[in-house]
Amino acid sequence: MKKLLLFVMLLTASIGVMFAQAKAEIKFDKTTYDFGTFPESEPVVTGLFIFTNVGDAPLVIHQAVASCGCTVPEYTKEPVLPGQSGTIKVTYNGEGKFPGHFKKSITLRTNAKTEMMRVYVEGNMKAKEKGKE
Repeated sequence: MKKLLLFVMLLTASIGVMFAQAKAEIKFDKTTYDFGTFPESEPVVTGLFIFTNVGDAPLVIHQAVASCGCTVPEYTKEPVLPGQSGTIKVTYNGEGKFPGHFKKSITLRTNAKTEMMRVYVEGNMKAKEKGKE
């Protein structure tokens, strides 16, 4: 009986090890990029997120979708190997938008342990002064 129990435990452990798969894991230097204050006369600003694959399999970003058409993400398309870094460049275009504070999200779909995550951009577009163009 003891041998059977030992055999079942070893078999269960072996199956667990076989099904354990290597996974990518994404880690950002920051998850919110602050553009700060910028003038309405120069409404286009760009920020850069840097991420690292801290997992043990290649990381692939399948999709990056912004919450608004005024925000455009560009990201590393090729697989990011373990220990390597990639980027997500985000451009915000405030032309035709109301001045003031804004916060937009970019939703990422990846093959990482956390398959979906969000990063954010925010800033404050300062209104043009009346009478000055």
